[in-house]
Amino acid sequence: MYGGEHMMTGIRNAGHKQFAAIPSATGGIARLAYARAKEAGIALPQLLADSGLTVAQIEDRHAPLKVKAQITFLGLVADALGDDLLGFHLAQSFDLREIGLLYYVMASSEVLEDALRRVERYSGIVNEGISLRVHIGKHVTIRFNYVGVERYSDRQQIEFWLTTIIRICRQLTSRRLIPSRIRILHRQRGERPQLEAFFGCKVEFSASADEIVLPDSTGHLFISSADPYLNELLIDYCEEALSRRKASHSSLRPDLENAIALLLPHGKAHMDEISHKLGMSQRTLARRLAAEGLTFAGILDELKLELAKRYLQEKDLPISEIAWLLGYRESSAFTHAFHRWFGKTPREMRSKEKFMTKKKHSGRAQKLYSGRVAS
Repeated sequence: MYGGEHMMTGIRNAGHKQFAAIPSATGGIARLAYARAKEAGIALPQLLADSGLTVAQIEDRHAPLKVKAQITFLGLVADALGDDLLGFHLAQSFDLREIGLLYYVMASSEVLEDALRRVERYSGIVNEGISLRVHIGKHVTIRFNYVGVERYSDRQQIEFWLTTIIRICRQLTSRRLIPSRIRILHRQRGERPQLEAFFGCKVEFSASADEIVLPDSTGHLFISSADPYLNELLIDYCEEALSRRKASHSSLRPDLENAIALLLPHGKAHMDEISHKLGMSQRTLARRLAAEGLTFAGILDELKLELAKRYLQEKDLPISEIAWLLGYRESSAFTHAFHRWFGKTPREMRSKEKFMTKKKHSGRAQKLYSGRVAS
C-alpha cells in the first residue's frame, strides 16, 4: 500500500517530540473537529475556552491535549454544528496515516490478528484515556475501556474510534469487512441508518460495553502492506515510547464512576459489586477513596446528580426511563431525590433548561453565523 520510505517519512512527521512526553491524547480528533467547525464558520475561541483548550494548542499538532478536554470540545462542536454523528462523520473522511506510529505498525504487520494485537498494546500512544482489549476466540472481539476518564461524558470520541478501527481493518485487508455486531454504551442519538449502512450490521445502543465483534476468520486475513523488517523497527519505537511513559497516579474516581454508571440501571451499584468489578476488596477500595478524601456514598450521590442533569437534556428521554437509568424503581423516588438536590422537580427543571437553551442558542446563533465568523 505504501512504501517503506513513505512510512518512515510519516513517522518522522508524527514527531519524535511525542516520545519524550507521551500525551494523554495526541489530539487528532479535536483538530479534525476544529477544522470542520472553522470551515462551517463557527466562532471557535469560546468553544475552546469552554473546553479548557487554546487556539495555540490546537494549531500545534505536537501539543498534547487532555482527553477530557477533547471530549468536551467534540461535544460542543457537535452541538454548534447540529451534528449528533460528528465523531462518525469525522472518522469517515480523514487520512488514516494521520494516526501516525500506531497506524504504521499495524499496516506493516503480517496478518490482521497481529495488527490488532499491536493496537491493543500501543493504543495508549495515541490516547491514554482508552484501553483496547482484543479477544481472539470464536469471534474477534475488540473492546474499548475508558481509563481515568468518565465514559458517560463521551459520545463523539468513541463513535470516531469504532468507525476508524473498521476503516483500518478494511484498508489493510483490502476487503469490506462486515462486523457481526457493534455495541455502544451510550443511548442512540442521530440517524442509526447511517451507522448501519457504514458498518453493514446492526448497531446496538445502551449496551453493556463498547465493542466491535468480527467473524472468527477475520484475524487470519493477510495485510497487503506487510513488511516484517519495518514492523520490527516500528515495534522498537513503540516499546521505547511505552518505556518513557511516566507512572500514572491518576485519581480512582473516574474509573469508579464508570463502573457505577454501568450498574446503576440494574440496581447493582453497591460497594461490594463495584469493588469486585475494579479487582479489589471493599476494604482496599474504601482505603484508596479515603486517601483521596472521598467516600463511595458521596461519589454515588454526586454521580446520580450529574447524570440526572445530563439525561434531562435529552428531550426524548422520558422521566420514568431516567429514573430507571439512575437505579430508582419508582419515578416518585427519583422525583423526590431530584427535588432534594435542586429544589425543583425533574419536569420543572427540564422546562427551565429548554427555555434557557432556546435563549442561549438564539444569542449564540447571531455570534456564530453572522457573516460566517472566523476563529
